[in-house]
Amino acid sequence: MPGLSSDAAPSIVYKFDDAQLWLFARDSVFAGLGPHATCRCATPRRLSRGAPGLEERRRALALLAPPPLQFTNLAYGLLPSKVPRAGSGAEGERAMKEPAVKQVRYAVVGAGNIAQVAILPAFAHATENSELVAIVTGDREKREALGRRYRVATGSYEQLEQVLRESRVDAAYISLPNHQHREFTERAARAGVHVLCEKPMAPTVEDCQAMIQVCEEHRVRLMIAYRLHFEEANLRAIEIARSGEIGEPRLFTSIFSQQVRPDDIRTKAELGGGALFDMGIYCINAARNLFRGEPEEVVATSFQDVDARFHGADATTTAILHFTGGRVAQLTASLAAAAVSSYRLVGTAGDLRVEPAYEYTTGLTHHLTLDGKTTCTTFAPRDQFAPEIVHFSRCVLEGSEPEPSGEEGLADVRVMQAILDAAKQRKAVSLTPFLRRQRPDLRQEMRKPPVGEQQTIHAPSPSAPR
Repeated sequence: MPGLSSDAAPSIVYKFDDAQLWLFARDSVFAGLGPHATCRCATPRRLSRGAPGLEERRRALALLAPPPLQFTNLAYGLLPSKVPRAGSGAEGERAMKEPAVKQVRYAVVGAGNIAQVAILPAFAHATENSELVAIVTGDREKREALGRRYRVATGSYEQLEQVLRESRVDAAYISLPNHQHREFTERAARAGVHVLCEKPMAPTVEDCQAMIQVCEEHRVRLMIAYRLHFEEANLRAIEIARSGEIGEPRLFTSIFSQQVRPDDIRTKAELGGGALFDMGIYCINAARNLFRGEPEEVVATSFQDVDARFHGADATTTAILHFTGGRVAQLTASLAAAAVSSYRLVGTAGDLRVEPAYEYTTGLTHHLTLDGKTTCTTFAPRDQFAPEIVHFSRCVLEGSEPEPSGEEGLADVRVMQAILDAAKQRKAVSLTPFLRRQRPDLRQEMRKPPVGEQQTIHAPSPSAPR
């Protein structure tokens, strides 16, 4: 190992190089605080099977290094520095008592476009409590290229449980086509792994309920990846609605649309595709949380197979949602129209238009109108995925309920299922009362720097070329 001293005189020699810490303690060596750490000692002992977890790495250092160490958290491990020995004063005693900082070890399951351009790079902004240790995908070239890029273990979908076990995974980020969310959530939960699942939660209410149940049975946390629940523009809009600044919120209208690429999974009904589940979910979630309520009735119309791109999936869906107190939300989601991302909330004393409203690569802008005067506020682009990861890791470490939880995912799916039923039956569909225990608010806001452009492997953008 170049650069390492063989001199046994110093009690400890260490070097941080290429995301690995090489540490000698006399005739013993702990090699690599990254995901593939190993231990060699004069008296051999097995510290763990496979890649050790963070606490095991700390225990190994304590066994091997005579001087007490303090730790600075880094993206791929821990860099130690010498501190006064125990008993050398109050400062040394305090240092010895400092608790270890736990990292939640993640596997990302699925390596499509959103995973490659947003989720995987987000871990570089979540190092305070989160660590990427594995990627699971069915594409061999993705496994090889992404494994090298992020220096993590990889495996196929068939190897999921093996990867979770051998990489000592604490939490799985499920980023798969919608119809696979339930299967892989259940597999992860049964392996004792917490689940952060992309939205929509699943294609049906029954799937969502099953996912919640299996996570409860195996005592693991379940969170649905609503990135805007941590984004300032969205949370300030919720605060404006709640505060009475625009009076009583009465009307909500939203359009979210794009031209989808041919053969994209969003065009295929059997994969859980369609405009409503891909884009309409943003509009529904915004309306529910701006009104701080749940719709009682929906009417809708939907257009399928409008051109050769679509295979049973809705290309465009428009819905009207009735809330209590005479509040109404109208939304249109489309995969067959020019790109628009906006909503407008009209109250009894003013209105708020947010445009862009739902994007993650650009800034979002408020247009607030009070007394006939409009004020514009732009919120700079930021990483919207790292806050999800950080929040979920906190919940895992603290044993607290995430917001957004599986219940929040279920709340949107039940509305979308009612919309599709209303469009098919061509009549209004009533929803049973549904009580939400949690709502997002400004306390969840988290700022992380934006992610740069990423080179993807077999993962084109869903948007059609212009």
